[in-house]
Amino acid sequence: MRLPVHTACFLMRVLAVELRLVAVPLVRPFRTSFGEETTKQALLVRVQSEAEHGWGECVASPDPRYSEEFIEGARQVLWSHLIPALWREEDVSAEDLARLFAWVRGNRMAKAALEMAVLDAQLRAERRPLAAYLGGQRDRVECGVSVGIPRSIEALIEQVGGYVERGYRRVKLKIEPGWDVEPVTKVRGAFPDVPLSVDANGAYRLADLPVFEAIDPLDLLMIEQPLGHEDLLDHAALQRRIATPICLDESLRSVEDLRAALAVGACRIVNIKAGRVGGLLEARRMHDVALDQGVPVWCGGMLETGVGRAANLALAALPGFSLPGDTSASDRYFEQDLTEPFVLAPDGTMGVPTGPGLGVEPLHDRLDATTLWVEQLDRGAGTRPHQKEAAEGAGSETRG
Repeated sequence: MRLPVHTACFLMRVLAVELRLVAVPLVRPFRTSFGEETTKQALLVRVQSEAEHGWGECVASPDPRYSEEFIEGARQVLWSHLIPALWREEDVSAEDLARLFAWVRGNRMAKAALEMAVLDAQLRAERRPLAAYLGGQRDRVECGVSVGIPRSIEALIEQVGGYVERGYRRVKLKIEPGWDVEPVTKVRGAFPDVPLSVDANGAYRLADLPVFEAIDPLDLLMIEQPLGHEDLLDHAALQRRIATPICLDESLRSVEDLRAALAVGACRIVNIKAGRVGGLLEARRMHDVALDQGVPVWCGGMLETGVGRAANLALAALPGFSLPGDTSASDRYFEQDLTEPFVLAPDGTMGVPTGPGLGVEPLHDRLDATTLWVEQLDRGAGTRPHQKEAAEGAGSETRG
């Protein structure tokens, strides 16, 4: 099944691009196999066209842990290559960007952020919501939650209990060598009926098969990215040895990666993150491939602020996203989001934004309070950087 591709009603001329680094404190430390974070740093992109403005969020972290991309590298690629490529075109639409940026190898997170901003501006001008443009068929999506590695199993069970009480429809536990069989078994024992999954973020190797054989009987929805991001054949070998479906995340960066993974049997479930795959339009193409092959899809998260969270909700409204994603409420991560907060309903769902474009706007006071620096690039006028003192509590990030 292929969803109809919605073309732009008009082209637009981008006049300026603003890059802004923000640091938003987390409500509690979030630890994965990559390390611990206490603050979410995000590179925001704002474009200004003749008709409208639009926002994008880059999901790269301060350090190249999740992928080879990182915030400063994304900034340099945007500044030195992607934005100049945009300037070389008089008028563009978001659908043109993959062609314009094709000569820049990789750097998908940087490309995705600029595409999101251009698409937001384009759809604002057309008065069309992002979800409708992508082909979304739901006005609410089921929400799951990702739980980091806490200080103890008791603390983990307490956190999971709180999220279950709030209504989240899936709970994902982060695991790493030494923190796997026992905590997962204890959580399953405490919550026998809760849809439960685990995420290793590539921390294991095929030689760790006994770990996965031990958790295989625990009736998990999936085991996410158990092995290294390049280990498709080993993932396929592992999948043949266990009944629990394997879900791939870091391994899938494009439609081509997805087709290869499915062809060799490396996964039975797919996590799609627009930032990881180069943008919302590539994410939609991957969704279409998975839908054609009957493979369940869900929307992953990177601890996005409200800007990126709005895009995730729009993407998750597509029909192939049949499992609850990591689209948690704003208060799961932040005391104050950059936008009006996203709120979880008692039934564990969240509304898809219905306003034009992303349907959200960063709040000026929150931007002021969290901004570390701003740079504006004007068509034909170079760069005007403005440095600002770092917000208190700024730190490093892994991902969700």
